[in-house]
Order: sequence, then C-alpha cells, then structure tokens
Amino acid sequence: MNQDIQEYNAAQKDEARVICDALAQAISAGLKRAESKVWHGGPVWFIEGNPIVGYWVRKKDVQLLFWSGQSFDEPGLHPEGKFKAAELRITDAAQIQARELKRWLRKAKALQWDYKNLVKRRGVLEKLGDW
Repeated sequence: MNQDIQEYNAAQKDEARVICDALAQAISAGLKRAESKVWHGGPVWFIEGNPIVGYWVRKKDVQLLFWSGQSFDEPGLHPEGKFKAAELRITDAAQIQARELKRWLRKAKALQWDYKNLVKRRGVLEKLGDW
C-alpha cells in the first residue's frame, strides 16, 4: 500500500483510523492494478489516471466516494455533487460490508466516467468502455 496512505490512516483518531485501515485494505485488494495516492486531502485509487474511489475523514464520519457510483444502481450509495459520484458515510467499521464493497469495486472497474479529461472537455463527462 502507498506510504502516504499509510501515513494518512495512521494520523487519524480512534474509530476513523480503524475505518480507514479497513477501507484501504479492501480497496487495495479489489483494485490490485490501480495506482493509489493521497489526492485532494484523501486516499484515492486511479485506473489509467482516472479517479475511481477514495475516502476522506470528515468531522462526524468517513466519506467513501466512488466517482462513477451513480451508475452502479446500488441503493447503499447516495448521489454526491453535480456529476456521477456517489458516496457512503461511515461512522463505525462494522458498517463496512465486505461483499457489498467488493461488488462496488468490481462495478467501479467496469463502469467508469472519464473524470481524467473533465477539464479538457469543459465539464462534459463521457463514458469509458462499452457498458
């Protein structure tokens, strides 16, 4: 796992650290070929330069964000922002459902919107791949 992500997780307090460690392990296992780094203040995993999933410690919870999550058609994820992202807010590590997270990570690999070129396309998202 990326050293910066390990340091990010280690800097968190109590339950947030436990949640971050669990998420980092699950995401790294589910996206073995993805690049990971701390980006915009939180750990993020990328496939070919396109952000896929990340998390951030907030005041009351840990925000797990899938950039293309609204396309997953999953009731556990909630729309976030004005594009195609979806999130889950986690307050306790017991809320992390391993099967659910694995399914979301599989969908994250297959169902991607091209965030990498969002600025170049002046805010217009395009699908990547055939889905």
